[in-house]
Amino acid sequence: MTIRVLLADDQALLRSAFRVLVDSEPDMEVVGEASDGAEAVRLATEHRADVVLMDIRMPGTDGLAATRLISADPRLADVRVVILTTFEVDDYVVQALRAGASGFLGKGSEPEELLNAIRIAAGGEALLSPTATKGLITRFLAQGDAGDGDPARAERLAALTGREREVLVQVAGGHSNDEIAERLEVSPLTVKTHVNRAMAKLGARDRAQLVVIAYESGLVRPRGD
Repeated sequence: MTIRVLLADDQALLRSAFRVLVDSEPDMEVVGEASDGAEAVRLATEHRADVVLMDIRMPGTDGLAATRLISADPRLADVRVVILTTFEVDDYVVQALRAGASGFLGKGSEPEELLNAIRIAAGGEALLSPTATKGLITRFLAQGDAGDGDPARAERLAALTGREREVLVQVAGGHSNDEIAERLEVSPLTVKTHVNRAMAKLGARDRAQLVVIAYESGLVRPRGD
């Protein structure tokens, strides 16, 4: 299956470079380019993109607002947004994850990292940059009201089984299905089943949203370091 990719960045030179890279892969193709968030939403709807590479800072409708609009549209439920940012440790990144992004990647990443990011997002996995994954979300979700736990989120956790909650904690720790399977001494398929059930019960689009819910509900507490 060919992964349909939409590029959203106000810099034409960057879009051009990304297009060459993506189109060079046999399993993916660029289906459109947008220079602002409003155009990104329109093209995502028009072309039914699988993955949107979204810059945050764009004129007019920025990437954050565009991500919210895509996530809120039932017609675009299968669209995954990967945020591209110059500064990985950025409050906008966490806002984007809360808005429905599947993850983020620094613009300085290697070409193979970008291509791998597209494949990971298309597969429904959480993409949190290799250089910032495990500490970033905990640090930033410690800001504001996230550290105290959202009562509405916490109430929704009651629908999870004990094992599903256990798996959710591991997902929030940035662990893959294989790593969780080894830790809990079960099969990766069993872990995948628990993850999918947790996503369905919590209304999460993907694993990135599970991470956010785990912290906002207070199930997992941010580290103090």
